[in-house]
Amino acid sequence: MPIRVVLADDHPLMRRSLRRLLDGEGRVEVVGEAGDLHAVKHQVHGYLPRVLVIDLSLSNGSSIEAIRQLRRQVPGTEIVVLTMEDSTVFAQQVLDAGAIGFVIKHDADAELMLGVLSAARGEEYVSVRVAARLAALRRTPA
Repeated sequence: MPIRVVLADDHPLMRRSLRRLLDGEGRVEVVGEAGDLHAVKHQVHGYLPRVLVIDLSLSNGSSIEAIRQLRRQVPGTEIVVLTMEDSTVFAQQVLDAGAIGFVIKHDADAELMLGVLSAARGEEYVSVRVAARLAALRRTPA
């Protein structure tokens, strides 16, 4: 049975590309799409996907706060952030908010499927270009 995914990005062309990338293998079924945070909440509550792939530049509020709310409201949906930001501090913020994955858009063709599959298993996934720096940041005492 394929992993049910909702895609959230404010650019329709990006959503079409991501859908093609994920649907192409048969292990994933994109069941919904959203272009803003209001639509994200509606799609997630309506479809109850296993994984939400969300860009953080969506309108209608704070994506990080939306991640916190969705984790409380729909605990069976894991969240993978797809972003242009490759900051380790930013990665830590979204993981602390409840996301389980952090994928850099530049590397989406190679890493998004890995992120979705890991999330569906309940395992954290962080893009290779950020992972080592994030691990070092996590080892640094506050």
